[in-house]
Amino acid sequence: MSELRYAVVDPSSGELVQEYPTHTDEQLLEATGAAHTTFRSWGRHGSVADRVALLRRVSELHTERREEFAATINREMGKPVQNALFEIDFSAAIYAYYADNAVDFLADQKLPLLSGEGSAVLRREPLGVLLGIMPWNFPAYQVARFAGPNLAAGNTILLKHAPQCPESGAALEAIFRDAGFPEGAYVNIYATNDQVESIIADPRVQGVSLTGSERAGSAVAEIAGRHLKKVVLELGGSDPVVVLSTDDLDATVEEAVQARISLNNGQACTAGKRMIVHESLYDDFVSKFTSRMLATPPAPLSSEGAAQRLEQQVADAVARGACLATEGDRRGAWYPTAVLTGIAPGDDAAREEFFGPVAMVFKVRDEDEAIAVANDTPYGLGSYVFTTDPEQAQRVAERIDAGMVIINGVYATGPEMPFGGIKRSGFGRELGPLGIEEFVNKKLIRTVR
Repeated sequence: MSELRYAVVDPSSGELVQEYPTHTDEQLLEATGAAHTTFRSWGRHGSVADRVALLRRVSELHTERREEFAATINREMGKPVQNALFEIDFSAAIYAYYADNAVDFLADQKLPLLSGEGSAVLRREPLGVLLGIMPWNFPAYQVARFAGPNLAAGNTILLKHAPQCPESGAALEAIFRDAGFPEGAYVNIYATNDQVESIIADPRVQGVSLTGSERAGSAVAEIAGRHLKKVVLELGGSDPVVVLSTDDLDATVEEAVQARISLNNGQACTAGKRMIVHESLYDDFVSKFTSRMLATPPAPLSSEGAAQRLEQQVADAVARGACLATEGDRRGAWYPTAVLTGIAPGDDAAREEFFGPVAMVFKVRDEDEAIAVANDTPYGLGSYVFTTDPEQAQRVAERIDAGMVIINGVYATGPEMPFGGIKRSGFGRELGPLGIEEFVNKKLIRTVR
């Protein structure tokens, strides 16, 4: 595994703003020990009511510090400030959701007996220290999905943020500290990949949650499996936008554009990346969609390296026969919006994840072909279906291989709705009632007399 460099590099200019040293092995052992000690007292024996009161304060502090935090996110990974403010507000809503509901989610569940005397209860107890490995594209939101429910449950957290988000990592640790969480409940760490492997192997660490690339998820799952640690993975996606019928093509095109580029300039796992359009709508859709995509002002990707990778993927697709519509060329981390057509199902481009403002459009004859194209990917995270036929909508939703399906809309999500995928998009669920179930011991307590 390679070394990591924790540094803020402004993607709009490539300027190095600040570099941060990684923690020493001794510092990480100390952090793990603090998290374990706090779990054995505060986490294992404290009350859910006390913990959710602290979470509510975390929500409030996100709101109070939103301007400063948004500026940090913008500086680290290039997200426009308005989008960063929305992300922080959504994160605050997640903490508030678990503050409102965790007591009920974690309440003892009485089990009816089929035979015998006495009683049976299912009790949800925390597991211990958890390692969170978070990505750069949503520096606040991804942490909220992991930290909110698990701190409510009584687990303690070691949080390794993305190397390009060291200031977000420190800002979040300060929020949890200032909210009143005890030392060791939430610890920000700057760790190398080799050190991450040692942390996972530590017997005091009980589980790992990673949001990131398929490659990173595979590596972490292998290490965790070797040490018999529970893992939740939220990885990549090549989400389909299936357009079968519409009574307002302009509105549907606008939704498709938003699905592709409204989040992080297309750098989102749940961005709609493959437009799958019925042949009766295809020509008009491509014309309107391409015009709308190319009219979008350019924005930098997270780094020059990310833009170079996307540029190579597009070049490879064109070399294999795809048609490219775009305006301008890559400049540093700046990559122009683009639309690819003429990609045959089964081509590498049709099965890859394009992380940036590049959309693919496919023509299909009917519902069956649309589903076949939608499912012809190693990923299975989200999906979007547009149709005027309610029965067809439900039928297609049932047949699509994905963890999430949204009908006649995009990004219709919230703290109460479980998030996660299947296939190579990972496993496990975050948010909603299921999000608090992943890292708890569902203990049976059977009383005979």
